Amino acid sequence: MRIAVLGVGLIGGSIGLAARERIEDAEVVGYGRSPERLERARKLGAIEVAAGSLAEALDGAEACFCCGPVGALEAQARDALAAAAGDCAVTDVGSVKAPLVAAVDDERFVGGHPVAGAETSGVEHARADLFEGAVWYLTPTARTAGVLLERVHRLVGRLGARPTAIDPAAHDRLMATVSHLPHVLANVLVAQVAATLDDERKPLTATGPSFRDATRVAGANSAIWIDIYISNREALGRAIDETIRRLEGARDDLAAADARALAEWNDGAAGDRRRLLEAQLAGGPVHELRVSVPNRPGVIAQLALELGAAGINISDMALYPAADMSEGVVALWIAGESAARRAQDLVAGLGHPVARA
Repeated sequence: MRIAVLGVGLIGGSIGLAARERIEDAEVVGYGRSPERLERARKLGAIEVAAGSLAEALDGAEACFCCGPVGALEAQARDALAAAAGDCAVTDVGSVKAPLVAAVDDERFVGGHPVAGAETSGVEHARADLFEGAVWYLTPTARTAGVLLERVHRLVGRLGARPTAIDPAAHDRLMATVSHLPHVLANVLVAQVAATLDDERKPLTATGPSFRDATRVAGANSAIWIDIYISNREALGRAIDETIRRLEGARDDLAAADARALAEWNDGAAGDRRRLLEAQLAGGPVHELRVSVPNRPGVIAQLALELGAAGINISDMALYPAADMSEGVVALWIAGESAARRAQDLVAGLGHPVARA
């Protein structure tokens, strides 16, 4: 498999390293604006070939990963699609999906977002295991070609990640809360603490582990994060408004010295955190479902999105079209007995014959 990686930094480099380590006969071709960075990536083993042009990078590629900054992804994806063959799957790694998916209306494009990374940047910090066990969101639409969605889904799984389909707008609302908002709060907190210590003429080293844990992501790379803030500004703005509302509630309980309300608030937070951590660690045996589907545009994307919306992760999928291409069978591998039963019921409810393999 020939894989093109456009932008060979931390994420693009890790895709290349993982592909070369985990996928037999994979050939990874890199392309970017800086020949020096491409050569560095080649020497580090993240790519085999440093392409001199976009056309060279896409020549014969079966899959293309667009790994530029969020603000540059639309142009990068459009250029990739223009240069790629008609059977090449093009995806991206940006953390804001709805504007991009709406702008890039092509059946070969599958929006993607690996929930993985580090405070460091650059191909020097790329790792083959960066995506191991990480959720990798995919945002197909009704126009997405089923065979290309399957290819990206399987490829992401072979990189070590857990591909999960989600609606683009739902993805952005989720990321606004679990990823982008923490950066906003960390920035606010460090500014507030620094100002307080300055006013009281205290040394800036007078901070504890709680402060360090809560502000680990403060001041993240502006070249990356300003694009993210602006691209997801509507969902992030609503998340900030909700945070203000909750903070005002805590402030009111403090002002009233309402111990019971404060205890419920604090204990509720402990329970919520426990549930969130348990959900991340969920797993179990994998079960195969066989689903009969018509050869209709968007049917594979619908299955993936409906299961993703129900919190059911597809560990892997495969397509088996009929000889006349009028219909086919989709094999879905679902982790956990309970999830497999729910998936079977959900798929049957959509009107598709489904059975356990």
